[in-house]
Amino acid sequence: MATQSSLALECAKARRRDLVRSKVLADYWALTKPEVNFLILIAIFAGFCLARPVESYDFPFLLLVHTLVGMLLVASGAGALNHFVERRFDTHMRRTARRPLASGRLEPVAVLWFGILLSCAGGIYLAMVVNALASLLAALTLLSYLFLYTPRKRRTPLCTLVGAFPGAMPPLIGWAAASGRLSFEAWMLFSMLFLGNSRTSWPLHGCIARTTSGRAIWFFLAGSEEFVSWLGRARFRLSL
Repeated sequence: MATQSSLALECAKARRRDLVRSKVLADYWALTKPEVNFLILIAIFAGFCLARPVESYDFPFLLLVHTLVGMLLVASGAGALNHFVERRFDTHMRRTARRPLASGRLEPVAVLWFGILLSCAGGIYLAMVVNALASLLAALTLLSYLFLYTPRKRRTPLCTLVGAFPGAMPPLIGWAAASGRLSFEAWMLFSMLFLGNSRTSWPLHGCIARTTSGRAIWFFLAGSEEFVSWLGRARFRLSL
């Protein structure tokens, strides 16, 4: 009888350890902001495809995968570091009070190192496997998001102008990864997204921000289709 009780107790402890472990993994997954990363990867994919020559038939799928993996690491690290930077402010808002770090389920030091390791790993991966330009742009995006945009969110509405810079960078990173350089068309794409991400430059920004993620993706893809047709005409003119 005592043996059965001890076995039942050990089973209960094992189940509790598994439950705690799964909750910790879920918290670390939430730190990376997977929904935001999904949209970032779509923007990088679009920029990568737009940078390929129209007459090219050998699409570099492996290079695309490496680019997405590297940027996923950088973006995940940025999300974790953002949680760390805003941990004190998150405790005062109902929407963010239940975040893993704000609620006290994770230690700040662990989250800090988690974000640093992911960001550094992603930057090094891009530099070694893709190219140095894509890695440099990823680092600029990370630094501007953490040290320029994030501290200004509670100080001035003009933070959207600052935040428009990292917000418009993913397609530029995809372009740099595919071609190894930034052409006039790449900067035109960046300018369109920069103005589109700014509330003061695009009155529809507030409406777009309040749509579901699916509608936001549809809007981006629809805009990309128009830009592809313009890009084809621009290349034709430049080739004359």
